[in-house]
Amino acid sequence: MYEKFLKQITDFIFIDQEPQKADIIFIPGNGFPNPSERAAELYREGFAKKLLPSGHYSVVLGHFAGVLQKQELYQGKFETEWEFLQQVLVQNGVDKKDILKEDNATYTYENAIFSRKLTDKLGLDIKKAILVCQAYHARRASLYYQVCYPETEILVCPVITRGISRDNWYQHETGIETVLKEVEHCGSQFGEIFRARL
Repeated sequence: MYEKFLKQITDFIFIDQEPQKADIIFIPGNGFPNPSERAAELYREGFAKKLLPSGHYSVVLGHFAGVLQKQELYQGKFETEWEFLQQVLVQNGVDKKDILKEDNATYTYENAIFSRKLTDKLGLDIKKAILVCQAYHARRASLYYQVCYPETEILVCPVITRGISRDNWYQHETGIETVLKEVEHCGSQFGEIFRARL
């Protein structure tokens, strides 16, 4: 019974899909370079011509938390998550003109909301999108973006950060705490969205 329950949680939280040719690549705000490195790789391979990193800084912290990994590669003073994500993309071969700017969002749902407002303002018709996010964040991020882009096919192409993967999250305290907190967030935060639609 334990193994069955473990598999259900793992399959729910950790989404991982094969990339396909898309109109845009979304990157929710964070302080890890890995998602943007992966997004740049997909861009170079021709999966999408536009990228939209999104993020001001954490509403909890009130400032950009700083580069959380590979600080030796990505140096500089970044005022927002977007500035940092843009720098990672550029250093990994993305043309600046192909990077859209959304630097107001302070949490994941705002990443999706403000991204939608921007693409609407630019008149972009997003039929298919790739969402590159942290692996343990895949379900919640995809739900938010799907709510804001209900007519869009969204493919989730995550990357592992903090050493938390579908294969090991239940083997250490950080993984257990992080993943089960994501399960809680999916319940509490989406309850608000559901109630707003009653």
